[in-house]
Amino acid sequence: WGLKRPREPEPRAGVGFSFNGEGMARARLLTPCRVLSLSPTPLRRFLASLARPDLHSLSLPRATVPVRHPGPPSRNQFALRGRGLGSHLMTSSCGTQGARGPPYVPLPPATTDKDKLFEGLEAAIGSSFSSEPLSPPPNPLIIVISGPSGVGKDAVIKRLQEVREGIHFVVTATSREKRPGEVNGKDYYFVTKEDFLCMVERNELLEYALVYGEYKGIPKQQIRDFMAKGFDIILRVDIQGAATLRSILGNSAIFIFLVAENEAALVKRLIGRKTETTEMLLVRIATAREEVKHMKEFDYVVVNAEGELDRAVKLVEAIIDAEKARTWQRKVLI
Repeated sequence: WGLKRPREPEPRAGVGFSFNGEGMARARLLTPCRVLSLSPTPLRRFLASLARPDLHSLSLPRATVPVRHPGPPSRNQFALRGRGLGSHLMTSSCGTQGARGPPYVPLPPATTDKDKLFEGLEAAIGSSFSSEPLSPPPNPLIIVISGPSGVGKDAVIKRLQEVREGIHFVVTATSREKRPGEVNGKDYYFVTKEDFLCMVERNELLEYALVYGEYKGIPKQQIRDFMAKGFDIILRVDIQGAATLRSILGNSAIFIFLVAENEAALVKRLIGRKTETTEMLLVRIATAREEVKHMKEFDYVVVNAEGELDRAVKLVEAIIDAEKARTWQRKVLI
């Protein structure tokens, strides 16, 4: 009748996988006319002979899935030659012959020279190993150190600056008189009350407070400049200032409460400073008792015991290091 017989579709083959109770895999090569079972060793050889794109496209189902063929098998089929573990799989023109991709690269043995083994692993993977850090650099931190008068805030900060790089102590502006031994611009910026109030009006202070009749405040620009350079910022404030900073910075800053080993030791330190009258000492002691009640509002507590300054400084350093190792990094915007 002049009609041509429809061309029979090309046969297809697939690989099915099954797993025993111990997690061992067994593969079955599925063709239109037979199912071939492969033990783990020939399975690895078979997978290694595939082109890389074919290897990536293989799926690992839990059970063997048969491959259906709509028509009768043709002469182009997979043939199995040999028996046992030495069997070789030969594919027809409809198998992986037309696959595109990089040629198979044999892996060098583990006893190979380290450099050659490194290059061999790169060649097998198909890409170079990156030398970029796996962990991003930590963000600069703001560390707020507070505590009652006489606990040694200045001593801890001074020693911290001596033993640790990459930190900047923000010099606070104050309207009080300079004490013996203090240096303007290093310990405080000593200004008049009129100048301090002008700084408040120009919004130049991150935080300020009236403490014992004198103003204290933190300049914003100083923080911005040094954080832009990657420095960690150390702020020294009283309890009132710490509460204000908490409301402004929230959890983006670290708040450390510094205390003496006991109340008696704190009073002895206040007496030893010889900077206050008896009446002022009573005020500071009463204030310290109230301030200790706010200890739980801080993130960390560090005891600065008499004669153990280095131990307190190491503990502050450990807190900073732990914060920098967190997967969730604090981020401050001033």
